[in-house]
Amino acid sequence: MLGIRCLLACALVAGADLDKDRNLLGFCETADQDCHSHDDTVWDNKRQTNAARARLDVNSANHTHQLGSFRVSCKKLLEAFPVDEVDGNFVRTVKNCIFSKSTPTPLKGSLTLATVSKNVIEDILDLDVNAIQSDDFLQYASGSKLLPGSIPLAHRYGGHQFGYWAGQLGDGRAHFLGQYTNSKGEIWELQLKGSGKTPYSRSGDGRAVIRSSVREFLGSEAMHSLGIPTSRAASLIVSEEPVLRDQFYNGKVKKERGAVVLRLAKSWFRIGSLEILAQAGEIDLLRKMLDFVIAEHFPSVNMNDPDKYLVFFSMVVNETAHMIAQWMSVGFAHGVCNTDNFSLLSITIDYGPFGFMESYDPNFIPNTSDDEGRYRIGAQANVGLFNLEKLLGALGPVLTVKQLQGAKTVLKGFADLYQKRFHQIFKAKLGLRGDEEEDEYLIAYLLKMMEDTRSDFTMTFRQLSEASVQQLDSRDFTQMWALNDLSSHNLFSEWLSMYLLRHGRQDDDCDEDRQHRMKSVNPRYVVRNWMAESAIRKAEVNDFSEVELLYHVLTSPYITQETAEEAGYAARPPLWAQRLKVSCSS
Repeated sequence: MLGIRCLLACALVAGADLDKDRNLLGFCETADQDCHSHDDTVWDNKRQTNAARARLDVNSANHTHQLGSFRVSCKKLLEAFPVDEVDGNFVRTVKNCIFSKSTPTPLKGSLTLATVSKNVIEDILDLDVNAIQSDDFLQYASGSKLLPGSIPLAHRYGGHQFGYWAGQLGDGRAHFLGQYTNSKGEIWELQLKGSGKTPYSRSGDGRAVIRSSVREFLGSEAMHSLGIPTSRAASLIVSEEPVLRDQFYNGKVKKERGAVVLRLAKSWFRIGSLEILAQAGEIDLLRKMLDFVIAEHFPSVNMNDPDKYLVFFSMVVNETAHMIAQWMSVGFAHGVCNTDNFSLLSITIDYGPFGFMESYDPNFIPNTSDDEGRYRIGAQANVGLFNLEKLLGALGPVLTVKQLQGAKTVLKGFADLYQKRFHQIFKAKLGLRGDEEEDEYLIAYLLKMMEDTRSDFTMTFRQLSEASVQQLDSRDFTQMWALNDLSSHNLFSEWLSMYLLRHGRQDDDCDEDRQHRMKSVNPRYVVRNWMAESAIRKAEVNDFSEVELLYHVLTSPYITQETAEEAGYAARPPLWAQRLKVSCSS
């Protein structure tokens, strides 16, 4: 038996002992804002996207009609909040407002539509997917032309970055275009990322490059298909405009190409949106923002309730715990969990140097800029608690003494909320029904063995889902590379016997039902760094076929797909993948 050692492993990953030691670990030496900040038949996965995009039907009346009726509105936000009195995109300190007016800077040179999310285009934006073939779409989605009704804005916010208060941050490379109300009555906020300088760009150029934009597009759409709350990406446009970047901050500046992602969220307000107001003493504006966010996005909260801010805080604490537990369930590490990157709606936003863990390791760090490992995957629950403490600090000026004490009590319950959700999700990943005392032990036992053998996180759970009881009982894993790695542990047979006995006690649970249930929560495909890197290298020479292939594979991550298998997306990662590094530079 692994006993205490195993339970400690579970505590490390699940955050049950959420560390209260607030060592302020390191910082990222860059002015980069973001650092601090099923259907396989729909399209042919193998087509060359860039070639298809070159055949744009600019004169199609149907396409023009589709885009001609598309409108956004900034009215609600402009009526709710004061706007920066100073005009212009030059960098400055901004006070007493939520937004600054800021016009996107058109990309230079020829533009290419690399890929789009068919789901976002059709199901959220109500457009026929053929509308993307118009030149107007290319102009709207790159910032060269404003959508009807758009008054582009840049959002002012602050944040704690790598444990330190960083002061004013804001949208340094993003422009809010407006809100779109779709046919379902949903309100989505459209934003361009990589669209040029704003008052918040500091020393940045306001641009994004192909490699980070491909990752943003694929990451957000993959997370959505995994069922995890996230912002969305509609399109990726690349240009010939040269952008200089020092990717690893080692003095080796190189020329890359600019790109823009059209992305969407129900709201882009984050913890840092409130922090900047509290820090600046703009309390009336703080109340105004809180009332707006609650009224628009927390309909269950009674606006006449004197405890509405406390209720709001309780809901954010609960949903943040759930979000991070979901991250952990697929091995996702955000990479830069600063307060300016944590949504008030508890959705995953700001895809920078994220990573999906391959070999199981609680100390997995996706961001090479994170020298101290503050945002390692096993610390994400601790960081979530830290960020919620900063949110509570921002709410302090509008809470009574009694409400503040109540909020502190709510915050103390974060660890239990997180642990409970983590336990529920991982029980489902193992196909366990009901509750038995040994369930937590089974989970911790497995994770510890995975850590010892460096077994692949995604494929270990997936192959446990795909293996029949007969295969498990015979220990025949010759065709299952991840389970074969795990079986090398000297305690594997003991764990497997416990696991099979546990399943045997589940009434009316046939093996096929178990496999189906487990495969529905254990993906076969995630955005591994090597997969994204392969697609990026091709995209940089105008071959977007693998970006397109990956997008389609990742929209159905729980279904085995022939094209994905041929590409090796469920195979053992290639040796060169171990040398890959991802930084804050974008």
